[in-house]
Amino acid sequence: MFRRPVFQVLHQFVRHESEVASSLVLERSLNRVQLLGRVGQDPVMRQVEGKNPVTIFSLATNEMWRSGENEAYQMGDVSQKTTWHRISVFRPGLRDVAYQYVKKGSRVYVEGKVDYGEYTDKNNVRRQATTIIAEYRKLKGS
Repeated sequence: MFRRPVFQVLHQFVRHESEVASSLVLERSLNRVQLLGRVGQDPVMRQVEGKNPVTIFSLATNEMWRSGENEAYQMGDVSQKTTWHRISVFRPGLRDVAYQYVKKGSRVYVEGKVDYGEYTDKNNVRRQATTIIAEYRKLKGS
């Protein structure tokens, strides 16, 4: 009953330029990922000619659920799905710390953004890659 219309709520997040100057609408968007999992391999540092180095490692996250008729009473089989993520660390201080201290099997929390890109493999075939670009303030290990 006291809810504001959706348009009013969304309007707070959208900035309009003057209608006289342009009808362009600039809107905010969000590309944010949070992952907590285990490192699948020791990080490697790579450098392409003319570009800054990058530290890369894989991270496994697990999703578990119960299947069966009586899920409320913890009956049934437990199923698990593991998803692998490619983590890239570009920031100078963080990439060095990640390369030195993150090890296979470490439990790591990563916050960053999703990046979709293409590359050409050694057989000269174009491939697509999904990468998580880790941000500086949130890479934590234990």
